[in-house]
Amino acid sequence: MKRIYLSLITILSLMGSAYADRLVIKGSDTLGAKLVPQLAEQFKAQHPGTTFDIAAEGSTTGIAAIIDGTAQIGMSSRRAKSSEVGQAAAKGINMKPTVVAYDGIAVIVNAGNPVKSLTKKQVEQIFTGEATDWSAVGGSGGKISVYTRNTSSGTYSDFKELAMKKRDYAPGSQKMAGNEQIASEVGKNPAGIGYVGMAYTKAGGVKVVSIDGATPSIQSVQNHSYPYWRPTFYYTNGEPGGVAKTFVDFTLSSVGQKIVNQVGFVPIK
Repeated sequence: MKRIYLSLITILSLMGSAYADRLVIKGSDTLGAKLVPQLAEQFKAQHPGTTFDIAAEGSTTGIAAIIDGTAQIGMSSRRAKSSEVGQAAAKGINMKPTVVAYDGIAVIVNAGNPVKSLTKKQVEQIFTGEATDWSAVGGSGGKISVYTRNTSSGTYSDFKELAMKKRDYAPGSQKMAGNEQIASEVGKNPAGIGYVGMAYTKAGGVKVVSIDGATPSIQSVQNHSYPYWRPTFYYTNGEPGGVAKTFVDFTLSSVGQKIVNQVGFVPIK
């Protein structure tokens, strides 16, 4: 009986250890489709035995996961709304943001589109539906096909605030689940236009247009000369602990920030 008891204690201990080394991260597609998986791979090389459960379904889902306790880290490309912070506080959750990288939201068109530059006003007109034909913004003509992220996306709300004066998107705009999906659709559609994070601008068949003469780059994001720049975040319930803290610290380290740069984001340091 004593031997069985000790074996049970050992099993429970191992189960607890395995759980402690499992990191659940949910939220932003911008962060979660490329950057965080690459950070996770390097982290696992340094911390064998750590397992990751990464779900990149939009910033809103990451913030919700911290509020309902289903993730240790919530990825977000936008700041939590006051309503979300209040909802968290009502549950005793302290929504703590940590800036992990900066990003520029690039406006992309099909590679065959003759348009190379747009003004901020023209971008606003296109995405709100005021301008519906390429001839209205210096193109060769044809109905503009607008691609946006879906409503759970932080990029969806950030672009609305940064580029559209918080106005509604054009009624006929087509909502995509992620950056890669937008790039894919624009790459196939000569009349397409959309927006993606900097890490997704190398997709085939698309090109980045300049906005009032500026394109997204490390320098233009750092000095804020590119108008559609933004911070990106990890959200935690207060100060993170255990493997979550170790991963946050790794992301902010020189090694982590080198990966940030390599993937196509702008390092914080």
